[in-house]
Amino acid sequence: MLTPRWPRLRHPSQAVVVGFGAAVLAGTGLLMLPAATSGPDGASLLEALFTATSAVCVTGLVVVDTPTYWTGFGQVVIMALIQLGGLGIMTFASLLGVLIARRLGLRARLTAAAETKTLGLGDVRAVIVGVVKVSLALEALTALALTLRLGLGYDNSWPRALWLGVFHAVSAFNNAGFALYSDNLMGFTTDGWICLPIACAVIAGGLGFPVLFELRRRWRRPGDWSLHTKIVLWASGILLVGGSAFITAVEWTNPATLGPLDVPGKLLAGFFQGVMPRTAGFNSVDTGGMNPASWLGMDVLMFIGGASAGTAGGIKVTTFAVLFFVIYAEVRGESAVNIFHRRMHGDTQRQALTVVLLSVAAVVASTVVFMVFTEVNLDRSLFEVISAFATVGLSTGVTADLPVGEQVLLVALMFIGRLGPITVASALALRRRVRLYDLPEERPVIG
Repeated sequence: MLTPRWPRLRHPSQAVVVGFGAAVLAGTGLLMLPAATSGPDGASLLEALFTATSAVCVTGLVVVDTPTYWTGFGQVVIMALIQLGGLGIMTFASLLGVLIARRLGLRARLTAAAETKTLGLGDVRAVIVGVVKVSLALEALTALALTLRLGLGYDNSWPRALWLGVFHAVSAFNNAGFALYSDNLMGFTTDGWICLPIACAVIAGGLGFPVLFELRRRWRRPGDWSLHTKIVLWASGILLVGGSAFITAVEWTNPATLGPLDVPGKLLAGFFQGVMPRTAGFNSVDTGGMNPASWLGMDVLMFIGGASAGTAGGIKVTTFAVLFFVIYAEVRGESAVNIFHRRMHGDTQRQALTVVLLSVAAVVASTVVFMVFTEVNLDRSLFEVISAFATVGLSTGVTADLPVGEQVLLVALMFIGRLGPITVASALALRRRVRLYDLPEERPVIG
């Protein structure tokens, strides 16, 4: 009797792709159950698939209204998928291995290291346990702040306030952007007790676990911080301040967004909207009513995203910073790329360039498809595509009305964007080819 032979996963990143795919399929199946929806017919395959992919890939784009379409069971499934996707499928599986078997095999270490961007195999177990502890601790603090505010300041029972606090804390730290309000967080535009805890959780999740670990150990010794931590903190600070200032300035008099608010309200809403393009899809003002110049600025912020080995998406701030310093070194005529008194390896530069070019290709091709097969204009098409690819979740309001083909395209973009072009490409490559010889060198004309 012949037994079926399953394809062997030859590269650790293949296991990451398969793991995320399995989680999406499992989530789709759960959301298609009659108990998951409030209507009598249940969710369609596309609605369940889109929502499950958006949750696992911690995006936040939706095609149905989360608080009214999904029941309590469906919302719990969405929150679980967000937590699973934020921690990482292989990280969660490895955690179960640690808890049950008290040890990790080599294959589990390799897959977990590929997902968490751990540099060595010896500290994978400590990294996994640390990721879970940090996630739960920051989510608990955010949930506590939100629960107290929703219970004391709004007409919510304590069980309801607790549920809302926990859901939004998990969604915020994992940069997901799912909300249990039909208008997202527009009802809390000027409430700093709601917006600031959520913004802080988004920022913390976007810094990445390696940075959070290092800050916890060496926060008093910035001179001992690694190059990665220095790049992430400096780049994130500049983008957060610059993005918030840009959006606040452009939207200051817009009657559809910040115009009707007083000065403190404008500053709070502008800051909140400047944080959210760092790949969290919450919005406290109407994104569809924003100035097209704001959309373009948010496109840039979303495309860059947050830090590696965290819950954020985009090409990552480290990738952006590396390319910036490559250009800076080239303009100055320097032979090596130096960042914070450290020389950058050539492989890192090539990897950064590959990530950016593959990402640009995905965004441009998808935007062209949107404009050809829909009546959505360039501004909105580009915004929706980048939001999906960078796993942000912000929308100008056209996602739910898109044709089936374009919604499926967004599903693919969310999946690819969460895993990263490099991970997907390496997962599809069956073997590494090593060239045993070098060809003659010649320089083409550049520029």
